Amino acid sequence: MASSTYYAIKSRTPSARARRDAQLRAVLRKLWEDNYSVYGAHKLWKAARRAGHDIGRDQTARLMRAEHIAGARRSKRVITTRPGEGIPRHPDLVRRDFTATAPNQLWVTDLTYVPTFAGVAYVCFIVDAFSRAIVGWRVASHMRTQMVPDAIEMARWSRGTRLGGLRCHSDAGSQFTSVRYGERLAEIGAVPSIGTVGDSYDNALAETVNGYYKTELIRGPAHTGPWRTVDDVELATLGWVHWHNTTRLHGYLNDLPPTEFEAAFYATQQGDKPLAEIT
Repeated sequence: MASSTYYAIKSRTPSARARRDAQLRAVLRKLWEDNYSVYGAHKLWKAARRAGHDIGRDQTARLMRAEHIAGARRSKRVITTRPGEGIPRHPDLVRRDFTATAPNQLWVTDLTYVPTFAGVAYVCFIVDAFSRAIVGWRVASHMRTQMVPDAIEMARWSRGTRLGGLRCHSDAGSQFTSVRYGERLAEIGAVPSIGTVGDSYDNALAETVNGYYKTELIRGPAHTGPWRTVDDVELATLGWVHWHNTTRLHGYLNDLPPTEFEAAFYATQQGDKPLAEIT
């Protein structure tokens, strides 16, 4: 290249496209970082559009490559089910059909765990199948039965004290076959449902939430290094659940957060009022 050509290029005013790309790259990076650095091209494009930016899906992918950012990738699941030996199990009232036509018709729940320097943190989520909202959760340093009723208590606080017709589906872990678990559900008018032991398809929705919880938070790009304590996991989970319910875009919900999806549902119901805000 001739030296005159080089200096001409260096002194040339950036094109309108180059200037716009530079602005959008900064916008996309901030949105990506604000969402736990886990969004891929599709969700980042949707997030940018929701934020008022006129950008295309392919353009988003191109600028993400230029910024060297990418979505988080799922890893394989880890089985944490410990079946209760010789204990009668509740019937399977779901049979792998995780659809619901309104909130509080079907909840799913499961346990997962997070290694820390101070021991293992066990995590229980309760998820509403209609909106994918996490309505109750608990982080503890043990897998004793009480952690599941504690999560149910949080769900009852956020969703109502009487929820007749609600099914709460789980695997056959001993925490979900206990008398205390069944009694706590009965207090709110719910009935337990249990799938097949060790078969992930029978509790697929809960397994999915556990999977992207691990991908987005526990092993996510925004966190580096091992977790130090169970309390650290609990505090981080609090923030992630709030983001999951109020900000995270869900493809199943037409790229809406659970709170917006439920609000839209209640807006179409004559005489119905929204439930308490999910936190």
